Amino acid sequence: MNEMIFKYIEKGISMKDDDFDGIYPEEVRPMAFTHFTPIEIAIRAAKFLVQKSGTKVLDIGSGAGKFCMIGSVCTNGHFTGVEQRDNLHLLAEQIFKKYQLKNINFINSNINQIEFSNYEAFYFFNPFYENIIQFEKIDDAIDVKNDLYDEYSNYVKNQLDLMPLGTRLVTFFSAYDEVPISYQLISKDDRQKISMWEKKE
Repeated sequence: MNEMIFKYIEKGISMKDDDFDGIYPEEVRPMAFTHFTPIEIAIRAAKFLVQKSGTKVLDIGSGAGKFCMIGSVCTNGHFTGVEQRDNLHLLAEQIFKKYQLKNINFINSNINQIEFSNYEAFYFFNPFYENIIQFEKIDDAIDVKNDLYDEYSNYVKNQLDLMPLGTRLVTFFSAYDEVPISYQLISKDDRQKISMWEKKE
């Protein structure tokens, strides 16, 4: 099954997230339900963000790389994921190389070290939330504290505000603290907690 997962996504064949998450080691799978983007959401987000061939999409807090990997096979965009946890970054790299996926790049860094002008569209699945709801944190590998939520959210907001008109953003399970007022809500699905934005002014 694992060998065919990305072929199924590429061909538009539906599958369960549990089946996809089987590509990850057993010790990582328990975090998938809370912290990994569901397949359906990843496909919807990627197709909204990629407006032309080669669109450069940044996944802010990419974890084990699920969104980037799905986006790379269901669109013709180029996906970069930034993740500060070393173990998740390495795991994402191992998996995308194992399955010989293309148009992906993973960066092991903190978001406040990333220049947004190198990208054209952005995906945000609230990676800073663990700083204020600490019982939902992934592990103890990094410091989590309330002040970091504001620091990271403000950095993302300021960087997004500097982007040109037409820049697209997808937020998933977000309080919108990172969304500048210059971005207009294009569509919203309250049931699935996904919102799609575009910079208009």
